[in-house]
Amino acid sequence: MEYHEARNALERLRRVRPKLGTATTATLLDSLDDPHEGMTAVQVAGSNGKGSTARVLERILDEAGLDVGLYTSPDLNDLRERIRVRRKKIPKSEVGRFVETVWPHVTEMSVADDAPTFFETFTALALWYFERKAVDVAILEVGIGGRYDATSVVDPVAAAVTSVSLEHTDILGDTVEEIARDQVQVAPPDVRLVTGATGSALEAIEEKADTVTVGGEGADVVASEMGMVSKTESQVSLVGPDWDVRTATPLLGDHQAVNAGIAATLARQVGNHVGTGVDESTIESGIRNVHWPGRFEVMRHDPLVVLDGAHNPDAAEKLATLLDRFEYDDLYLVFGAMRDKDHRRVCRSLPPVDRAFLAEPAVGRSQGLDTLAGVFRRETDATVLKRDSIRAALDAAIQAADPDDCVVTTGSLYAVAEARDRWTRMTTPLSTSSTRSARSALSRSDVPTRERDEHVDQLVHRSLRMHVRREEAATLEKLMLSIGGSCGVSGVLDHEPISVVLSGNRSQFRRLVQRLRDRSEGDIAAELNGVLELDTEIEADTERTAGGYPWDEETTVMGILNVTPDSFHDGGDYRATQSAVDRAEGMVAAGAGIVDVGGESTRPGAEPVSAARERDRVLPVIERLDDLDTWISIDTRKPTVAEAALEAGADLVNDVTGLEDAAMRRVVADFDVPAVMMHSLSAPVDPDHRYEYDDVVDDVLEELTERILLAERAGIDRSNLIVDPGLGFGKTRPESFALLDRLDEFRGLGTSLMIGHSQKSMFEPAGTDSDDRLIPTVAATALAVDRGVDIVRVHEVAENAAAIATAEDTVRTD
Repeated sequence: MEYHEARNALERLRRVRPKLGTATTATLLDSLDDPHEGMTAVQVAGSNGKGSTARVLERILDEAGLDVGLYTSPDLNDLRERIRVRRKKIPKSEVGRFVETVWPHVTEMSVADDAPTFFETFTALALWYFERKAVDVAILEVGIGGRYDATSVVDPVAAAVTSVSLEHTDILGDTVEEIARDQVQVAPPDVRLVTGATGSALEAIEEKADTVTVGGEGADVVASEMGMVSKTESQVSLVGPDWDVRTATPLLGDHQAVNAGIAATLARQVGNHVGTGVDESTIESGIRNVHWPGRFEVMRHDPLVVLDGAHNPDAAEKLATLLDRFEYDDLYLVFGAMRDKDHRRVCRSLPPVDRAFLAEPAVGRSQGLDTLAGVFRRETDATVLKRDSIRAALDAAIQAADPDDCVVTTGSLYAVAEARDRWTRMTTPLSTSSTRSARSALSRSDVPTRERDEHVDQLVHRSLRMHVRREEAATLEKLMLSIGGSCGVSGVLDHEPISVVLSGNRSQFRRLVQRLRDRSEGDIAAELNGVLELDTEIEADTERTAGGYPWDEETTVMGILNVTPDSFHDGGDYRATQSAVDRAEGMVAAGAGIVDVGGESTRPGAEPVSAARERDRVLPVIERLDDLDTWISIDTRKPTVAEAALEAGADLVNDVTGLEDAAMRRVVADFDVPAVMMHSLSAPVDPDHRYEYDDVVDDVLEELTERILLAERAGIDRSNLIVDPGLGFGKTRPESFALLDRLDEFRGLGTSLMIGHSQKSMFEPAGTDSDDRLIPTVAATALAVDRGVDIVRVHEVAENAAAIATAEDTVRTD
């Protein structure tokens, strides 16, 4: 079953009337051989904060070395975001496999008048997938309450109630005490329930369960925010009976400190249960590196632009408190909400608003603009303006704001998701020169079979893919067909961004851009112009800004200098400082523009080394290379090593984890140096942990987009970023070659581009010895230059420099 068919089948279940209890979920799971039985599961319930708590818990347990499954809701841009294993969302192929397996049982249950709801079926999908991936721990965010929620089909080994406020009163009760008594039902029988509840809600919980309380003075775990340490991070302090943690975190606010304390306490309980140590450094790393998009996410600073999914009065109050710590003049609000929310109380909880730009998120449950406008006019002094879409409202607000103002998008995660398109949407060129490549491009974009057959022979000119909302897709299809081009549209029928594949000649795309401008679709027009470099007056936001680096002008060779005993190709050859210096000088003489010094191997099975030992290996070499007329790179994943190397004279950072550690991002930002951001699943490479990519290029592009946003939030300019798709790092040979073949698709990221392919096992079938894969390496270098790569990272400089010169002569002739 294709993904769009499975996705649409699940979506139809939203029409099933919600019901209470776990019986239907249990029946559905029984048809799947009860994958949840015996599973080590954690439930996180509460009115607010349960998603943040679950995400922090996931990261802490991941740092502890456990394979973690996470189930949360709702999603921002992709239904599959709700189910993650090892921090990777469930592949499309697994969703199709599940629906194909379970749908006969869903049909039987429907005939028996016991049709499962969307949430029940998706809960079953999560548990089925977690069992298939043999996770060590499954973390389940509770949907509503606790007693009757579908996730309560499991027997948790640990559980939490984050906070209690009035919500879902038609189901859970009219008072916080009644709601608390429902939520406390997630408590495991033999382990203390962790909670951040206070007051009468806490009293109601403690009537039913032994608790570990997290909060202010007097709580079992005292959690507090200590103040901002950067524009996007604060310091938190967690003090337990026998543990003490202080660390930075991107999740701002006293409430997030409490959520972090709850997650840390749960992590220790889980660690005790499975026999894995969760020490203070592990907790610190998990809290420091958590990423939870759309939750007080600062996207820019001039003006200050914030995205926050506050959807009820309590969350709106927390948003107002956080905004108090920032200095700004006027507040411009972009607001969209669902019909079932208390809009009046939300308005009263928000800070004073100067202008409110109202729009309806593109989902069926959105509150109409006339009603919202009436509420804002009654409850606020804001000037109220209506727009056709959240994106249009955000663009208008940013355009109206001065650099010292603040723009906040809130009211619903659906509104935040659409606003976030401004930073995450990407347009990528496609290779469709053959019927096979055209059909593959359409299939990867979820275009249904019938439409694929209609369009496949029409993709003969320039082709590209965009991710847009369905209304935008309809516009693009109508306009593209009207000018004689081709447009294949994804068959997914929901609110989330979908793929469109556009194909036409240069003249047709030029006309498309002009017609989009005439319809006030300037953002889409700019994206098309940026990728196709059309002769229009539009300046694309994604246009690369040159940083004045050698690789801005021509493809540059980065020579590999491993001062290690165990690197896969040259381990032990240059451990002595003088031999390393001699090697560097030889590489520069042969044409290297960068020398990359590394003190820790990341080959499969390599033993990690301490930061101190790594510094001892690399610093003497870097100090000796300070006078060498070339750029010096430090190849490390450790922030302290990078900092010491930069102080010793290094010019850029090459991080195989893709700047995953927030501390590394701060180092790069503080030194204002270029940084290589490589995509990898693990470092050192773990051959047992592979991800089932639906399409390796699309998936890597998506993950790198999020990593780039994190880098920019830390203060790193995009012109300082160099993306490396990570050939061989958690990828099969065909996947690595797909990345090599489609390097030009990475241009949409607006960064420089590097590949590190030298001597890798992907070349084994070429018939070369495992210790000498020079010939295929050189061939791949030439292919990469043809596809526009900026840097090639290789062991043998002279041969690859010759390949680059030859390829560049060919490109210039062309």
